Amino acid sequence: MRTQHTFTIKTPNFKSQLLQWSQQFEEVVWLDSNSHDQKYSDYDVVLAVDAFTCISTDSQQAFDKLQEYQTLTNDWIFGYLTYDLKNDLENLQSTNFDGLNFPELFFFQPKKIVLIKGDQVDMHYLRMVDDEFESDLKEIEELSNIENIVVLEKININLRVTKDQYFEKVNAMLAHIHRGDIYEANFCQEFYAENTTIDPFETYQKLNAISKAPFATFFKNHHNYALSASPERYLKKKDTIVISQPIKGTAKRSTDLIADDNSKQELKNDLKERSENIMIVDLVRNDLSHTAIKGSVRVEELCEVYTFEQVHQMISTITSIVDEKTAPVSILKSTFPMGSMTGAPKVSAMKIIEDLEETKRGLYSGAIGYFNPAGDFDFNVVIRSILYNAENHYVSYSVGGAITAKSDPLKEYEECLIKAKAMREVLEN
Repeated sequence: MRTQHTFTIKTPNFKSQLLQWSQQFEEVVWLDSNSHDQKYSDYDVVLAVDAFTCISTDSQQAFDKLQEYQTLTNDWIFGYLTYDLKNDLENLQSTNFDGLNFPELFFFQPKKIVLIKGDQVDMHYLRMVDDEFESDLKEIEELSNIENIVVLEKININLRVTKDQYFEKVNAMLAHIHRGDIYEANFCQEFYAENTTIDPFETYQKLNAISKAPFATFFKNHHNYALSASPERYLKKKDTIVISQPIKGTAKRSTDLIADDNSKQELKNDLKERSENIMIVDLVRNDLSHTAIKGSVRVEELCEVYTFEQVHQMISTITSIVDEKTAPVSILKSTFPMGSMTGAPKVSAMKIIEDLEETKRGLYSGAIGYFNPAGDFDFNVVIRSILYNAENHYVSYSVGGAITAKSDPLKEYEECLIKAKAMREVLEN
């Protein structure tokens, strides 16, 4: 079905030239590790462009439709799952305001795929376009290495929820926790701009330069864009091993080395942050157990602190082993939405989230990634991301945090602003 071309990178800026070349297509998924040494990553960069086939649907029976599409194509497919697919899994609904209006699930079978590991490149082309390989490679390598400095227009960002309203809503969440309805919930707020035009390519490049995240993504489906600096992996399947790496716990960076190290150590020893993380680890263990071979769920890392450009983050790694006959989509279905963006117990938390939040989450706190022909997959968590609908000129980014019994509304609000910093800097120029 596909032909493979393997070669060694000859030009120093091949990666940036490749991303620039991809912009001519209507469907693009660009996944960039930004050279982070990720234990479970197969590639440094993945690019998929130009749909041969695709699936686009609302949440109704979405996972069944995805399973059928993935089985029938039996090929690489790339796309996303929005948070609102929860409505396909439980008796839930999404009735909050939606300024973005993305399809709730979208995947495509690309004509052209590029996989980079170190200086090795594999390009997988469907046979119908294989005769374009040499001209494509020539076009990529001849693209200008000069980076145009584009001054982006300053955008005025609006708050969907005022600071006072945020405090009221967090206190309402705390009341649910103290009453015993839930132990923890991820509460999010939206920042947005209407009647606004941005340059998605330049915006992504600026966001990525600031953040250099290990699960960075440039996603395009015609007029819908996701420009993501995500630090978090949702779920990966490699052969029969399944890996989840939830993030819970955030501390700000400092330019002062001693203060920065102190901030990291404080996060590592913070009992509230550790309890948040451990609650989600328990939830993920339970989710993975639905498809795991009995006794195979393991916590490989608990509350490890990792450092990124903008923040320190507390990350745990949970793995399981599945039977080789287990349908890949069923693993996603039994764990979605990810625990780090919902809470515990999951269904009760999602009901309360829907009631208290003002915006439909959509692709925010969903996942972008791919399946390969062997049925393996890798998906990030869509956080630290700018979402843009170029047709209705709507720009959005959301941030949130875990609310537990020990949460201080003011500190939670300040944590949201830390997480929003890179997106705000890029958009407000």
